[in-house]
Amino acid sequence: MNKVNDFFESIKGRKICFVGIGTSNLPLIEMFCEKGAIVSACDRQSYEALGENAVRAEKAGAKLILGDNYLDNLDTEILFRSPGTPFYRPELEALKKKGVVVTSEMEVFFDLCPCKIIAVTGSDGKTTTTTIISEFLKAAGKKVHLGGNIGTPLLPIIESIGSDDYAVVELSSFQLISMRKSPDIAVVTNLAPNHLDIHKDMQEYVDSKKNIILHQNAFSKAVVNLDNDIANGFSTEVRGKLAKFSRKEEVFNGAYLDGDMIVYNDYGSKTEVMPYKDIRIAGMHNVENYMAAISAVWGIVDVDTIVDVAKTFGGVEHRAEFVRELDGVEYYNDSIASSPTRTAMGTLSLYDEKIIIIAGGYDKHIPYEPLGPVICDKVKVLVLLGDTAPKIEKAVRESSNYSENNPVIINVNNMEEAVEAARKHAKQGDKVSLSPASASFGLYKNFVERGNHFKKIVNDLK
Repeated sequence: MNKVNDFFESIKGRKICFVGIGTSNLPLIEMFCEKGAIVSACDRQSYEALGENAVRAEKAGAKLILGDNYLDNLDTEILFRSPGTPFYRPELEALKKKGVVVTSEMEVFFDLCPCKIIAVTGSDGKTTTTTIISEFLKAAGKKVHLGGNIGTPLLPIIESIGSDDYAVVELSSFQLISMRKSPDIAVVTNLAPNHLDIHKDMQEYVDSKKNIILHQNAFSKAVVNLDNDIANGFSTEVRGKLAKFSRKEEVFNGAYLDGDMIVYNDYGSKTEVMPYKDIRIAGMHNVENYMAAISAVWGIVDVDTIVDVAKTFGGVEHRAEFVRELDGVEYYNDSIASSPTRTAMGTLSLYDEKIIIIAGGYDKHIPYEPLGPVICDKVKVLVLLGDTAPKIEKAVRESSNYSENNPVIINVNNMEEAVEAARKHAKQGDKVSLSPASASFGLYKNFVERGNHFKKIVNDLK
């Protein structure tokens, strides 16, 4: 732990600034104050809007810099960028030119972590795959630290992590863009256009994701999705062991689907793991998530443990989560579906019959045209709200398989009206799912707040 001690010794008395006073930065602000750094915390929001977070940061000893000009003329030696702050933002570039160290919680964690790190990225399936990996390891008796983009900062607990533990982290493109260290085991679930409202183009988004494998060494392992062209394209950059997973074809090293059976091929030595129908969480996208996770832990976790977890793990909140049944209608919360591919590959792949969906939200400048035909195939009633409603409606109406009222399209102003419209059109035996295909901003702080609001409205229905 000398490396960790040396780091905290080195920050004593130094000026350190944290961008963003949100839930993930608060434990860091408190920890760095405690370790003797001179901490400032800046945020665009006002003291009132930050509420309890501002009170806690101030109580810990941080100086608060708030309001629209929160990044102007910062007096700091080290700046911790929150994932939501674009890496190439002009104010940060100016600070770097002045000699300020611009870093992030994950970068420092990767430098100091004493145990093996397994990291997952991708456009869809990151959180579920990360969670499955952690469930596998926990069931195998390992001590696991789960964090990253999944919501928990890991640097505040660095001193309690042992060398035999495992850190399992989910990494977004915003975290990876500045990282120059890669995990021991890297997983890329899939890649499709996403976050193009913040990245300057698709290439920057893909290049950010690539950092998960670019800095690995020869003793590391990378797991990529053979069925996804962009993710599979990372294969040529892999320095260590390469495993692939596929629903469509046999792989030489990794998990693949042979009929109904998930098989693991370990360089020619094949093991039948389980029929994919044994996986408790529904949907072929979750079969892919399992194959990615199995490929990551192969050789660390035995087959019996893998099968036990698959049969018992009930999934992650806000991901095709069953909310309740009322008047013979089932309600599901898939608030995590914040992109068109997520809705198409997730909710709309789960059910044989046509369903009712609530979609729309903040516009991340992603093309919606590919979603149109899938909605026409899979949806009987489409309830739309938010900025992307016109885009989704246009994609549906211009789809070659659209016909009048197939699906029925209803525009509403808010979630209460959306649930009311869905209930009004639902008949006994129908399924209603929130699956926005859009980000939550503008209407909600994040997908969790959106999902919780939807669940509350549904649970309050009489």
